Order: sequence, then C-alpha cells, then structure tokens
Amino acid sequence: MNTFKYTPENEVKFQEYVSRYPKIDSCMLPALWLVQEQEGWLSPESMIYVADKLGKTPIQVYEVATFYTMFNLKPIGKYHIELCKTLSCMLCGSQEIKNYIKQTIGIEAGQTSEDGLFHLSEVECMGACGGAPMFALNGEYHEKLTIEKVDELIKECKK
Repeated sequence: MNTFKYTPENEVKFQEYVSRYPKIDSCMLPALWLVQEQEGWLSPESMIYVADKLGKTPIQVYEVATFYTMFNLKPIGKYHIELCKTLSCMLCGSQEIKNYIKQTIGIEAGQTSEDGLFHLSEVECMGACGGAPMFALNGEYHEKLTIEKVDELIKECKK
C-alpha cells in the first residue's frame, strides 16, 4: 500500500499542470517537483505514486528523478544550501565559503548536519555569475557572498 499522496492543494496544482500539456507524460517534472516541495525529497513511495498518476512504470519515473540533480533522493536538512562550484564563483571565493560552511556547520557537500538543519550541495552554474560567489538557500539566491554574510544567514536559520 502506497503511503504517499499529494495534499489537496497539490492535487489541484497537478490537475492544472495536466491541463497545460497535450500529453500527460510531459507532466513528469512538474509532478516530481510538487512531491519535493511537499516532502523535501522523493521517496520510493512518492515515485510510485507519480508513476501511477502518469501511467508510467516506477522505473521510468526513477530514471527521470535520478537524471536531474535538482531532485533529492533522500531526506535533507531543513535548510538546503546549494553552493555554485563553477568558474566565476570559484574565482570569486566559493571555496572559502565552502570551507567556512564546513568549519561552522561541520558538513561537506552532500551531507546533512547532525541536527538536521542544514544540507550542503555543490551545484553547477546557477546563472548568477555577476553576483559571484553565490548560493541558493532553499531556492532563494544570495549573491556576492562574504564570510560575514554567510555567518549572518546561518545564524538566522538557527533562530
């Protein structure tokens, strides 16, 4: 028995997405994104649920979920830090930001803090090169980062 189900609000959003596309297959990314917004990650049960809704096999949904790095396949921290690791950010100090996060939170890329508050991912270019170095914190961009700005953001999250 599948334990995952969209919230009523997300079911409405899903039906809206379905109405936009000529083929329901095209809704796979939005359907998975709804799951991740709701749960924070894609559980095996949620992927089976999406497969059933789209008339696909679970492996077809899993293939898509594992192809895109934006999907979390395990639970992550309450605050997801996505640190840009590409050239502009590296040249402007992203390595120092990464080292500071490691020192203050105690995690490497791909890890979640012991208290479950933070998860750090290193990601490819997020298109904010003019604001390097940058990271997204739960999807919100923070640019021209300094150690002081990062420290302020971390303290705010811990409140």
